[in-house]
Amino acid sequence: MKKLIGTTMKVAMAVALVSVGSQTMAAGDAAAGKAKSLTCAGCHGANGISSNDLWPNLAGQKATYLAKQIKAFRDGQRNDPMMSSMAKSLTDQDAENLAAYYASLK
Repeated sequence: MKKLIGTTMKVAMAVALVSVGSQTMAAGDAAAGKAKSLTCAGCHGANGISSNDLWPNLAGQKATYLAKQIKAFRDGQRNDPMMSSMAKSLTDQDAENLAAYYASLK
């Protein structure tokens, strides 16, 4: 019985580590996001600070929020003529990368 409990604990710990690892893998790459952000800079500014009140600042926003919004524009859950067309070609990984980049800016 003691051996079974020990084995069960080891399996549970392995599953937990795999789960944490897969969540880390899903996180965006800020460097890749920076490279992809050149298109965004026209409206949102080179450093994520917009010079126009019509477009929001992206710098310092939470990565989860940004990725969700980018995907919402891409998938038609949010609609804006400019953003929807800009986001249309972005993959989930692109959205995560952009979000990681802008979240890293202060």
